[in-house]
Amino acid sequence: MGMSYPGYPPTGYPPFPGYPPAGQESSFPPPGQYPYSSGFPPVGGGAYPPAPSGGYPGSGGYPAPGGYPAPGGYPGAPQPGGAPSYPAVPPGQGFGAPPGGAGFSGYPQPSSQSYGGGPAQVPLPGGFPGGQIPSQYPGGQAPYPSQAAAMTQGSQGTIRPAANFDAMRDAEILRKAMKGFGTDEQAIVDIVANRSNDQRQKIKAAFKTMYGKDLIKDLKSELSGNMEELILALFMPATYYDAWSLRNAMKGAGTQERVLIEILCTRTNQEIREIVRCYQSEFGRDIEKDIRSDTSGHFERLLVSMCQGNRDENQNVNHQLAQEDAQRLYQAGEGRLGTDESCFNMILATRSFPQLKATMEAYSRMANRDLLSSVGREFSGNVESGLKTILQCALNRPAFFAERLYYSMKGAGTDDSTLVRIVVTRSEIDLVQIKQIFSQMYQKTLGTMIASDTSGDYRRLLLAIVGQ
Repeated sequence: MGMSYPGYPPTGYPPFPGYPPAGQESSFPPPGQYPYSSGFPPVGGGAYPPAPSGGYPGSGGYPAPGGYPAPGGYPGAPQPGGAPSYPAVPPGQGFGAPPGGAGFSGYPQPSSQSYGGGPAQVPLPGGFPGGQIPSQYPGGQAPYPSQAAAMTQGSQGTIRPAANFDAMRDAEILRKAMKGFGTDEQAIVDIVANRSNDQRQKIKAAFKTMYGKDLIKDLKSELSGNMEELILALFMPATYYDAWSLRNAMKGAGTQERVLIEILCTRTNQEIREIVRCYQSEFGRDIEKDIRSDTSGHFERLLVSMCQGNRDENQNVNHQLAQEDAQRLYQAGEGRLGTDESCFNMILATRSFPQLKATMEAYSRMANRDLLSSVGREFSGNVESGLKTILQCALNRPAFFAERLYYSMKGAGTDDSTLVRIVVTRSEIDLVQIKQIFSQMYQKTLGTMIASDTSGDYRRLLLAIVGQ
């Protein structure tokens, strides 16, 4: 850890209530496409009640907390009329700040920072020293950039659905690519890298319908090693892939705690609930029980908290609460002998990401050191990594993944499963931002690093996904 994060000290409170990652809603194949035994809500999250009209900024409900812009004053808020609570952002619409925001003392400031599943960080014009934000704006209105400027940022994924998509034609091309002498990997790469996950599920279904064979089994027999792992990952529905990765991380001897942290501490509530359901229906196991038998102590508690998928998702920041939480965290850690771990668990597991970001800012002002380094001093091992991951997501989720990608390739040998997992899972969410931030943090592009660390078809396919 210990990398400085872009946007820290943070600039301004994120004004957007666009919480579900753009374009995430469609990550499920239509019913009957994947052998799910049961229990998935139809696409669009039929199992989630629509937000009560008035429950969200912009829908004419709640009085705005303490002198912040009244409902309706936020750019990009869901329109009145009770937008559904999850897919509030039209797919493929991400919010990002316009370039040229306030740069802070040597931290790279992403030019169009936008979160896969969180609010965009909009730099305030004319940066305030030390990341401090005057608590009172005249009229309670922060000087945010105009809505038009903030909305220009498009989709965050490097992979978009192909336009004239024909599942049967694709299935036929794949069949030809695998028949006869050798395998035509380039044909496979061209199709797989240029179709969305949803489209890949349809190709799989078409293949079985046309040839009475399982595309995945056929691909497995033709491929091996990293290329096989990458292709299989691309053909799994997103939720299933997360559930499968968690299962693998806890199977057999030893546990890959980094994988548990990377998935459970960074996903949205909706994603987590779907992962938990899928884990149960696909592997017939209770993920919480598996976590309990594989981990222990404070780390176990943190992961169990994460599995609930109950983090507050109200995007309004309560500054009074941020002050109080900062105070509580200080008294639970730096301000006493020993550490009150449950206090950290409670705050970091329940508060929304924008709220945590405000708490980190309040903490820096109050304690004169940042919360990430306090966590580093008060905790160690897995629970330290887990808590830091949550804070890093609150600050800048793409930067967290950029750092993980960097360390998967730095030094001798490559941690290919981490490389594959992050590139695949973020390819339709925020890989565009991850690439931008990667270049700022490491002075080289993600593509360059992948190219020098991998080879063959595996490298070709990775670069095609990253969009190099």
